[in-house]
Amino acid sequence: MTQQPSVILATASYDHTIRFWEAKSGRCYRTIQYPESQVNRLEITPDKRFLAAAGNPHIRLFDVNSTSPQPVMSYDSHTNNVMAVGFQCDGKWMYSGSEDGTVKIWDLRAPGCQREYESRAAVNTVVLHPNQTELISGDQNGNIRVWDLTANSCSCELVPEVDTAVRSLTVMWDGSLVVAANNKGTCYVWRLLRGTQTMTNFEPLHKLQAHDGYILKCLLSPEFCEPQRYLATASSDSTVKIWNVDGFTLEKTLVVLNVSGHQRWVWDCVFSVDGAYLITASSDTTARLWSMSTGEDIRVYQGHHKATVCCALHDGAESTAA
Repeated sequence: MTQQPSVILATASYDHTIRFWEAKSGRCYRTIQYPESQVNRLEITPDKRFLAAAGNPHIRLFDVNSTSPQPVMSYDSHTNNVMAVGFQCDGKWMYSGSEDGTVKIWDLRAPGCQREYESRAAVNTVVLHPNQTELISGDQNGNIRVWDLTANSCSCELVPEVDTAVRSLTVMWDGSLVVAANNKGTCYVWRLLRGTQTMTNFEPLHKLQAHDGYILKCLLSPEFCEPQRYLATASSDSTVKIWNVDGFTLEKTLVVLNVSGHQRWVWDCVFSVDGAYLITASSDTTARLWSMSTGEDIRVYQGHHKATVCCALHDGAESTAA
């Protein structure tokens, strides 16, 4: 078995490939062909052993440390594009959301779906609350729903803007905030009231007109970024904007047209574990590593032949089931 890299960085593209990169050097060391569909989302398991690729309509799980082009498992009960995928904190189960209108939960050790929730509209985004007992989904009709995994039911519904698709959701690592980004460039921010076991108490905190175009991804900074707290918004306007969560003031705009920087839609972004860096994926075929302190791109990952639409990074400690 090859030595596992401490930093796992993967990207996927409309060119039907998934690529693994050496984060520091920018070298691509492994390419997986994915001929049957586009890949909409990538996620790395907490123990760094597997990469989930959400396609149409399957989810495939690949071994990070193997050279095999074949997946180790396939999850097959969605009937349309899978737009969201993620893992419970110690990797026991996986969740997904699809344009077929469902949110599903999967046991990683078995190919069948364990639970299914009906959103009644195409699901664009799903996040797991840090309490590990609630999923939040956003759909094409503008609905945000909280799925209580203990009660096995929908415990809350919100519609921040009628008939405006919710493209991306993000929850602060401590469960204190949730942000929803939509197709009109707006972010809605709610405070999740502390002191309650459930997070169904949404208190409106802020409405941020972040971009003129679509927001394709919004992401709050991780725990080890503290005391700084940032919100990153990636947009079809070719920029990623970094907002200070304290007051939602604009800190930086990541864009350098011409020689470097994204000249096309920025589809995805992910923070490093300490929040010091941000990796972005763009229609200009590249992924880029940005310094949060300077706002400059310090590495370009070139190799895809079409739009790079998603990226995944795991540069923290392995988290394994007890």
